[in-house]
This record gives sequence, C-alpha cells and structure tokens, in this order.
Amino acid sequence: MFVQLLRAIYVPQNVYCIYVDEKVPKKYKTAVQTLVNCFGNIFISSKRARVAYTGFTRLQADINCMKDLVHSKFQWNYVINLGGQDFPIKTNKEIIHYIRSKWNDKNITPGVIQPPNVKSKTSESHPEFSSEGNIHISPNSKFKDKPPHNLTIYFGSAYYILTRKFVDFVLTDARAKDMLRWSKDVQSPERHYWVTLNRLRDAPGATPDSGWEGNVRAVKWRNEEGSVHDGCKGHYVHDSCVYGPGDLPWIVRSPSLFAYAFDSTDPLVVTCLERWHRLRVLRGAEAAVEPHWHFPRERHLNGRLGR
Repeated sequence: MFVQLLRAIYVPQNVYCIYVDEKVPKKYKTAVQTLVNCFGNIFISSKRARVAYTGFTRLQADINCMKDLVHSKFQWNYVINLGGQDFPIKTNKEIIHYIRSKWNDKNITPGVIQPPNVKSKTSESHPEFSSEGNIHISPNSKFKDKPPHNLTIYFGSAYYILTRKFVDFVLTDARAKDMLRWSKDVQSPERHYWVTLNRLRDAPGATPDSGWEGNVRAVKWRNEEGSVHDGCKGHYVHDSCVYGPGDLPWIVRSPSLFAYAFDSTDPLVVTCLERWHRLRVLRGAEAAVEPHWHFPRERHLNGRLGR
C-alpha cells in the first residue's frame, strides 16, 4: 500500500518526507529505505519514534518532518500530510488548481469551536461525534489545564494543507511552542493543534473565520449513513469506513482531494482506485503520454467506475 500511495502522489517537482513508525519490523524499514534511496526528492524523517493511531506522538511525527522540510535544500510552498491509509482521488495538477483557485496563500484546517449543544462525558478531553459526523471535544473549561496564552481551542481534522510561512510560524512562535507543550496532556492533540493556531488572526495564511470548509478528505462516518452516504460497503473502524469495492463509485464522485480509509485486507480496492487515478493523471497530462505510463491491462480489473 505504501508503494501504491507513493506511486500515485509522486511527481519530480515535489519533495516527500516519509515518517516510518519505529515499531515496524526491521525488514519493512529496510524496504522503505531501499525505495527512498532511488529518489533525490524523497527522504525519511531524521527523528523517529513509536507512533500511536492518535495522540501526541502522531502530532510530533508531523512536526519532525516539517523541521526536516524547512531545513532541506528543496523549495516548496505547501505541506500536505498523508497517512498510510489514505489515497488520492485528485491528481497533483487538480490539487494545485484547487489550492490556487480557492485557498491561495491560505491554510486549510477544517474545524470549529466546541458547539454549546455538545457536552463532554467527563472532565477530561473526551471525543464525541456531532450530528455533522465530525468529532468534537470538551470545551476549554473542561481541559485539565488551561490552554496557554488564553488561546481559544478549536477542534477539527488532523489533516491539513499549510503554507510554508505558516510552518515557519509553527516552529518558531512562542504561542505555538507553548501550545505544543500543553498538547502533551490532551487527547487527540492533532485534532486541536493545527486548527487552533490557524485561527490566530496574525498567523501567516490564517483563516480565522472558516469552519469545516476545505475538501481535504472523503470519509464515510458511521453516523452520517443514510444522509451523506449510502453506507459502508467495507467495515467500520473507529466509526469511520474502511472501504470495500462497493464504496469506489462514491469515492470517485467526491469533491475531496484524498480519501480515507483503506487497508491491506482488501488489496483490490486500492489497486482498482490506483488504476482509475492513473487514467485521470494521463488524461490531464500536458506532455505526450508514453505507452509505459499505462498500467498493464488485467482482465479481472476491466470494470467501469464512472467519471
């Protein structure tokens, strides 16, 4: 799946920081390093640690890669984070067009303040699902410690598109550093950190008045079944759908840039989506398409997903 994801998002003008979880087998680390060594614009994060599905270690992994990217020799304008269960449903060209047309020089961090009608179950930070299918947490007064600098804590997606200037701000601003230290004791800090800092009016590329805008991820939430989507054709994990083949028509119709979540238990889903994505890339190519850019035809994959 890692190879398929990298193959789908790779273009020579981008730069890629790969964070490999320290707890994976040595054989996997070696395989990733061998692949990375083939490219001048791909590198593995210089700092590695054991990473949980959600929590401070996941947030720190993003920041470790950002530090490496800032100090690298490469020029870049935006950073986009992806996980191993993501896959693109728009081409690199379409992603650039989306950013420039609607979010030029702006950060995309979907999220909102805790709605007053959503109550926390405990005095600790405890995630809940709203009627919109997005997770919220307890209001500021419910946190164990008050946030630094009297910050208003927002809650949103762990996925983002950030400008280079905003990344520099995150790595150097005193409020951002103090917010990072405070986040060590907060549940799912990756869902607070980026959206909260992006709501500061003096932050570079800030969008203080935005809410859930930004088509970053297509996700089928369990409690949106029957309203936003027609149900998960795979299976639910943590109340989000791990896609099955029957979800592909819904995925390719989505306006989002990426889709979540896929796993290796059903490799046909990603294989089929990868081929659909490659055809989309080739149709939008500005250079003459060479024959070997196409995947070999496989009879059992000759189906029609839609446009």
